[in-house]
Amino acid sequence: MSIARLNSRAVIRIEGPDARHFLHNLLTQNVETIEDGELRFGALLTPQGRLMVDMMVWARGNELWLDVPVAARDALAQRLSMYKLRLNVTVSATDDAVFVAWVEQPEGFVVDPRLEGLGFRAIGYAGETTASEDDWHAHRMALGVAEAAMDTPQDKTYPIEANFDLTNGIDFHKGCFIGQETTSRMKRRGTIKNRILPFRFEGEAPEIGAEVLNGERRAGEVTGVLGQQGMALMRLDRMDGELTVDGRVVVVNRPDWVPAFEG
Repeated sequence: MSIARLNSRAVIRIEGPDARHFLHNLLTQNVETIEDGELRFGALLTPQGRLMVDMMVWARGNELWLDVPVAARDALAQRLSMYKLRLNVTVSATDDAVFVAWVEQPEGFVVDPRLEGLGFRAIGYAGETTASEDDWHAHRMALGVAEAAMDTPQDKTYPIEANFDLTNGIDFHKGCFIGQETTSRMKRRGTIKNRILPFRFEGEAPEIGAEVLNGERRAGEVTGVLGQQGMALMRLDRMDGELTVDGRVVVVNRPDWVPAFEG
């Protein structure tokens, strides 16, 4: 069993009788139907439909707990407080810690809804950790799961490009949410050309933003790196052939759960 504390994540609590209705109208995920103890994945988008903050939404009795990037916690809590208007809702940033586990499910941990085999999550775990946060990120990157705060250019990536449509991060039947028009239009078109995919390399790590080339054609952009693994926003129609970054060969892997380009 591997258990790690995620110092890169923090918690916001939403309380009050209007909490579910409040969040439901903002996020990509259906919050009104979430059951007590359940965990769902979603995001707050910009009005233009790009990723602003990814989050896990926990239902805890009459409260909703948001597991969010630590760097975004305070600004997000302030933004949500502005959105609540006259609704009976209290928004507060907390010091609760976020934990993940993989291989086995410890008591008190809930299944991560993004991908089977990814692992489990908990808030406020009191036991011992057996792995580092980097171990966790290496595990999820090997499965091809992007972490928006780490693997996407901020305010530039659409949630479908970050595979939110494939990892239970968007409910296309829930009705309105911020950025819905652009997100729904991309879904209706059916053909997605760009997606974040994992890659491996040898030697020195490439810089974030470095081009992935297929011959002389731009095929993608490096968005995240850890050890000898990375994530890149790739053009699915330019995957065939040798891919390079800074003149060095890289191996980009399209996981089975990510559809191939069909143009």
